[in-house]
Amino acid sequence: MEKTNPVLKKTISKAEEKCRKKGIGIWGDVAQRLKKSRRNKKAVNIAKINRHSEDGETVLVPGKVTGYGTLDKKITVAAFGFSGKAKQKINEAGETISILDLLDKNPKGKNVRILEG
Repeated sequence: MEKTNPVLKKTISKAEEKCRKKGIGIWGDVAQRLKKSRRNKKAVNIAKINRHSEDGETVLVPGKVTGYGTLDKKITVAAFGFSGKAKQKINEAGETISILDLLDKNPKGKNVRILEG
């Protein structure tokens, strides 16, 4: 099924291009995960991010982040979407960015952990 969200289409396209032209496998993996049906993606909450991350790390969520839980680590969270509460809680401890911004800031995908629900 063809994706209709223009931001999602651009994110997938840019990730596939990085994988194809630069040979950076993490972006091919991210593109495949973003192509999944929204129905098959479970949201990731802050509690899970906190459990599975370390200080200074970048966590990539190929879906939505919800606000349940607390974050006590200074991390960067890149996701396709954030609930309002999740964005507020993460920005108090670390930083939130879009996956497109992460592609520009970290084109080699170094020190990035992918988390799914």
